Amino acid sequence: MGSIFSPKMPPLPPVQPAPPPPSSELSQEEKDAIAAEQREIERKRKGRRSTILTGPLGVEEEAETENKTLLGSWCLTRLKRFLKKNQK
Repeated sequence: MGSIFSPKMPPLPPVQPAPPPPSSELSQEEKDAIAAEQREIERKRKGRRSTILTGPLGVEEEAETENKTLLGSWCLTRLKRFLKKNQK
C-alpha cells in the first residue's frame, strides 16, 4: 500500500564540481581605479563630517542664552528712556 500513495523519488542529478575561484591578482589599472574610488569616498566623508554640529551625546557647546534678541534690546532701550523721563 505504501508504494501507491507515495511515488518513487527520481534519482538526484550528479553533483558538479565548484568552478575555480576568480584570480585574486589585480592589474595595475584596477588597483589605480580602486585607490581613486577610495580617495573620493574619503573626500566626501570628510565633507559631510564638517556639517555635523552635534556629537553622540548631543550638542557639546553651551547655549548662548545671554545674547540680546532684537526685540529684547529694543524693549530694554524703550524702558530705559521711559524711566529716565519719569524720574525727572
